[in-house]
Amino acid sequence: MGTVGAEDDGSARPVRNKNRAVVSEVNDDGFDDEPTGYQQPLEIRRKSNRRFYVFACAVLASLNTVLLGYDVGVMSGAIIFIQEDLKITEVQTEVLVGCLSVVSLFGSLAGGRTSDMIGRKWTMALGAIVFQVGIAAMTFAYSFQALMIGRLLTGVGIGIGGVITSVYIAEISPSISRGSLTSFPEIFVNIGILLGYVSNYAFSGLSVHINWRVMLGVGMLPSALIGFALFVIPESPRWLVMQNRVDEARSVLFKTNGDESEVEERLAEIQLAAGAGNNAQKQGEKAVWRELLSPSPSLRWMLITGIGLQCFQQLTGTDAAVYYSPEIFKDAGIKGNSNLLAATIAVGVTKTSFVLVATFLIDKLGRKPLLYISTIGMTVCLFSVGVSLSLLKEGVVGAAPALAIISVCGTLAFFSVGIAPICWVLTSEIFPLRYRAQAVALGAAANRVCSGLVGMSFLSVSHTITVAGTFFVFAAMSALSVAFIHLVVPETKGKSLEQIESLFQDHYSGKGGYVKIEDVEDHVHE
Repeated sequence: MGTVGAEDDGSARPVRNKNRAVVSEVNDDGFDDEPTGYQQPLEIRRKSNRRFYVFACAVLASLNTVLLGYDVGVMSGAIIFIQEDLKITEVQTEVLVGCLSVVSLFGSLAGGRTSDMIGRKWTMALGAIVFQVGIAAMTFAYSFQALMIGRLLTGVGIGIGGVITSVYIAEISPSISRGSLTSFPEIFVNIGILLGYVSNYAFSGLSVHINWRVMLGVGMLPSALIGFALFVIPESPRWLVMQNRVDEARSVLFKTNGDESEVEERLAEIQLAAGAGNNAQKQGEKAVWRELLSPSPSLRWMLITGIGLQCFQQLTGTDAAVYYSPEIFKDAGIKGNSNLLAATIAVGVTKTSFVLVATFLIDKLGRKPLLYISTIGMTVCLFSVGVSLSLLKEGVVGAAPALAIISVCGTLAFFSVGIAPICWVLTSEIFPLRYRAQAVALGAAANRVCSGLVGMSFLSVSHTITVAGTFFVFAAMSALSVAFIHLVVPETKGKSLEQIESLFQDHYSGKGGYVKIEDVEDHVHE
C-alpha cells in the first residue's frame, strides 16, 4: 500500500506504476501526475489516430450525399437548356424537378428496411448503384418520358443511400464529436450543390443539345469514390450488435472510442438498447412498423420531434430557392443565362461556407441555440426577399435588386448554419436502436414529400400569388418553426445515443417539462 500513497508531509516521491513501465510522480492529492517518457506521446498518437479514423469514416460515408447535392445544383441550370432542347412545358418542368423528392421517399422507406437487413454501408452502396443507372439514363435521354425514367431511378437511389448516411455516422461517432461528424452529410450536400453550379457555368457554352447532358453525366463520378469508400469504412457497431456479432462490434468500438473500459461500457449500453441483441430480433420487422404507427408516449414525442423538424426544413422553401434561384435572380434584374448561372455560384458558396461554421459550433453551442439562430434569421431574410421582390414588381428599383440577392443568400446562410445539418443530426440521435433506421427513414420520407410539394408547386403558386407572395408564405412557415423548436425540441449535446433515449423516456417531470440532463446521466449509470 505504501507504494501508491503519498507521505504525510505531502512530499512527492517516485513510484512505479505496474500498468505503465515508466516513472511517474504522486502529487499531494494522491493521484498520478502526467507520466514521463514515451507513454504520453504514444497515448496522444493513439487518440489522434482514433479521431482521424472516425473523421475519415464520416467523410467517406458522406460522399453519398454529394449525389443529392449535385443533382439539386445541376438541375437548376440544366433545366434551362432541357426546356430549350426538348421543348418541354412548364408543368413538365415542375414535375421533372419536383418528382425527385417524391420518388426518393420510397427509396428512403426501402433504405431503412434494407439497412436493417444487409447493413448500413452496403445500403449506401446499393443507393449509389441505382443513382448511377438513373443518371446514365437521363444523360442519353431524347424525350421527356426517357428523362422521367432516369429521374425516377436517381430519386430512388438518393433515397436508399442518403437516408442511412447520417444514421451510420451517428452510430460510429463518439458522443463528444457526434454532432459535428453527423453534420458532414449536409456539408457534402452543399459541396455537391456548389459543384453542380460550377458544372452548369463551365459547360453552358456548349451547344444546347450537348451541354445539359454533360452537366448531368459528370454526376456519375462521385459514385466511383463511394465504391472505394466501402472498402475502407467499417460496419456500424450498433448494427453488428443487432446481428449478435458482438466481437466485431467491439473491434470497431476499439478503433473509434478508446480504452477497454470505455469500449466495454459503451458496448453494454448498446446491447441493453438492442434488447441484448435477441429480444428485438425475435419481435420481428412487422412489430417495428406497428410500434411506429401506434407509438408509446416517448416514441410519439421522438417522432413528432424528428418528423416535425424534417418537414419544417423543407416548408421554409430553401429547396425552391436553390432549384429556382435563376428565376428569382431574373426577377431581381439579372440578365443572360451565363450571368444567372454565375450568380447561383454565390448561392452555393454561401451554403457551403455556413454549413462549415455549423460543424464547428454544433458541439460547442449545442443543437437548440443554433436552431434558434437559424430559424429566426431565415424568417427575417425570407420576409426581406418578399419585400424586395414586391418593390421590383411595383417598379421601385433602387437597392431592391441587391436586397433580393443578399436576402436569398442570407436565407441560405442561416439555413445552412442551423436547421439544415441539425435536422439530420437530431433525427439520427433521438430514436432507440431498434427503431432508428426505419424511424429516420420515415422522417426522411416526410422531408422528401414536403420538398416535392414545394418544388412541384413553386412556379404555379408564384404565378398565382406572385414570387414575393410565395416568399411571405415561406417566412410564415419559418416563424412557426421557431415556436416548434421552443416547445418540442430538447438539447442533446454531449450525450450518448443511449442517454438521449432515456431523456425522451423520462420526458415529463412532475410539471410536464423536460427532466434535467444530469438526472438522465444518473439514471443511465444506475
